[in-house]
Amino acid sequence: MSAVQLPLALPARTALGRDAFFVSTSNAAALAMVDDWANWPGGKLAVTGGAGSGKTHLAHVWAEATGAPVIEAAALTEAEVPALAAGGFAAVEGVDALAELEDPRPREAALFHLHNMLAATGGRLLVTGQGAPLTWRLATADLASRLQSAAHVALGAPDDALLMAVIVKVATDRQMEIDPRLPEFLARRLDRSLSMVARTVETLDAAALARRRRITVPFAREVLGL
Repeated sequence: MSAVQLPLALPARTALGRDAFFVSTSNAAALAMVDDWANWPGGKLAVTGGAGSGKTHLAHVWAEATGAPVIEAAALTEAEVPALAAGGFAAVEGVDALAELEDPRPREAALFHLHNMLAATGGRLLVTGQGAPLTWRLATADLASRLQSAAHVALGAPDDALLMAVIVKVATDRQMEIDPRLPEFLARRLDRSLSMVARTVETLDAAALARRRRITVPFAREVLGL
């Protein structure tokens, strides 16, 4: 029996800058809105989409351009608000997830004050979440109304070109060597989900390390049962 090599859980560096953002029909409108931040109505924009649709990457593209800090809504505190607002730009991710907290009110209060401080100084606020802001189950009525009035752009379902680009990106982030035919093979067989694609590539990486195998199309068929 041959020995099995156990893969080390080495951290992969995820590239989130503009150079690593692949533009396709599913995200071009959202990127255009993010780039037009100087003209956001009321100085705010909500970027929405499913899990792994590219919301975080877009937030970091905007942060790279403006110097905005990026913070999760569930981690936002009142004490941080003045510093976050000081630069005139802030990105708050996962606002819809506040509804899952046992007591979301302190986080919502902090976000409400951040919103108001930026609005008072002509700053810009970018928020992200799943579903339109109207569907976010926020406990603070004033915050809900402010975010529902924001300009809103949704990321569409990824097309084959975007899926293949993400496969290559994740493989590059993880320093993987893959069969050039693999991106198209996977894109045509996996669910239309960027998060699913990323997890699949990570699964192949772990399996290849454990079995000391090259990541080829036949290997992907064997591991994934495709």
